[in-house]
Amino acid sequence: MADRPTLEVDERTERGTRATRRLRRSGLVPGVVYGGRGQEDATSFKVDARVLRHVLVDGSALIDLKVDGKTLPVIVKDRQLDPVRDEIIHIDLLEVRLDEKIQTQVGVQIEGVEEAPGIKEGGVLEQVSHQLNVEALPTDIPEAIVIDASGMEIAATMHLSEVTAPAGVEFLDDLDETIIATVVVPTEVEEPEEIEEETVLVGEDGEPIEAPEEGEETAEGEGESAAEEAEESE
Repeated sequence: MADRPTLEVDERTERGTRATRRLRRSGLVPGVVYGGRGQEDATSFKVDARVLRHVLVDGSALIDLKVDGKTLPVIVKDRQLDPVRDEIIHIDLLEVRLDEKIQTQVGVQIEGVEEAPGIKEGGVLEQVSHQLNVEALPTDIPEAIVIDASGMEIAATMHLSEVTAPAGVEFLDDLDETIIATVVVPTEVEEPEEIEEETVLVGEDGEPIEAPEEGEETAEGEGESAAEEAEESE
């Protein structure tokens, strides 16, 4: 119990959208903790947003909830986030028995990416699964499923079947179908072909004129040659 974070909350009697908005404006987050009988055994509470954020950042799957003079072992059942500020605006907790296995989701944390041969060869790791469904006693639920990717080659695909479950934890997802991560070869971006620019000659009147081909003289040059021949004949 000493290894688990403790969350102290107050029972909430306020109901309705307006009351909930007032709570949030005052820095509180509304929540519900469900007991063994589900909806029939639920207690509404409110908690300081900063205190809640601090407990959740701790990462522990199991939390000791202090409410109405009692301490209950709970896990996070669901949380609602503000779509703009990404802050928790409501949280659902579930009371659990420490001697009974439960099913829940645990986040996936990948380590050793930079040491992977496929990454050193220029590949890019793409994480496909970010959550895994597991079954375990509440005290055995890990903060995250840590996966070592340091051995992944280029174009490799890691399935859940290659991952060793932590002690006391059973994976519920399909071992062969669930992909954890892949190392893909980055797509080469083709550079556009260089287009040779043609030089356009412009006459005195601003109109473009055709450039003379090799061996040909310009009209002006032809005129000058004719004038020179006339002078020589005189």
